[in-house]
Amino acid sequence: MENLKTELKNKIIEVLNLEDVSVEEIKDSDPLFGGGLGLDSIDALELIVLLDKDYGIKLADPKKGKEIFQSIDTMAKFIEENRTK
Repeated sequence: MENLKTELKNKIIEVLNLEDVSVEEIKDSDPLFGGGLGLDSIDALELIVLLDKDYGIKLADPKKGKEIFQSIDTMAKFIEENRTK
């Protein structure tokens, strides 16, 4: 699971062009939206695309995204349980 969390951090930095953020700065339990990384709704759409493209997870219910994208911990847990790739 730790490898998945590091992979997720790298992909989030790359996909969202967070040039001034390093993997080490993103804590597993930090909120991704609001405080923490301060992502917005456009970033959420990018994360939905990332889940589909990289892990084969189609997210049909946007409300589910709020739960999944709370932190790296919640994303990694969801991917472990639902990935098809």
